Amino acid sequence: MIAQIVPVLFAFGANLGDRGETIRAAQRQLAQAPGIRELRASPLRETIALTVHGPDPDAPRYLNGVAIAETAVPPHELLDLMQRIEAAHGRVRDERWGDRTLDIDLILYGGRVISDERLAVPHPRAHERDFVLAPWLDLDPGAVLMGHGRVSDLLARMGDTTRPFVEPDADDDAAGSRAAG
Repeated sequence: MIAQIVPVLFAFGANLGDRGETIRAAQRQLAQAPGIRELRASPLRETIALTVHGPDPDAPRYLNGVAIAETAVPPHELLDLMQRIEAAHGRVRDERWGDRTLDIDLILYGGRVISDERLAVPHPRAHERDFVLAPWLDLDPGAVLMGHGRVSDLLARMGDTTRPFVEPDADDDAAGSRAAG
């Protein structure tokens, strides 16, 4: 049986270490994984840390972004891959919504609804998170969040507290290609 190829949306966040490089490295690892193709990443955005008690302006700021890809990898195997990548980048799961070196969430998996003890797709809080919606809108202005509507409408209703992150220039060529993209 041939595995069905489906579109997926990943969200990335980090507020410890070299945030931008960690996110970009994780995106490269996903893009190179067997069964994942056509990964396109959004520009990164910076946000105030969100904790279980609400926004925390004193905590290290987060960088966030999203990536769209196609995959034939089943959803729970994809979750396992995402968690291996997080662990390889020093992710520790000792505090809910705590500081982290890397967080990867699966926001959408094709048109499927998945709800079990390990995975909830569409992501149950994506429609409330400007740090997911704003970079997604940067990547796909016509994006629609299954069950919630147009991303542009969702973001307009809640407001956008994110700010574009200017990545440090690795060299002049890289800076030119970023500006052109």
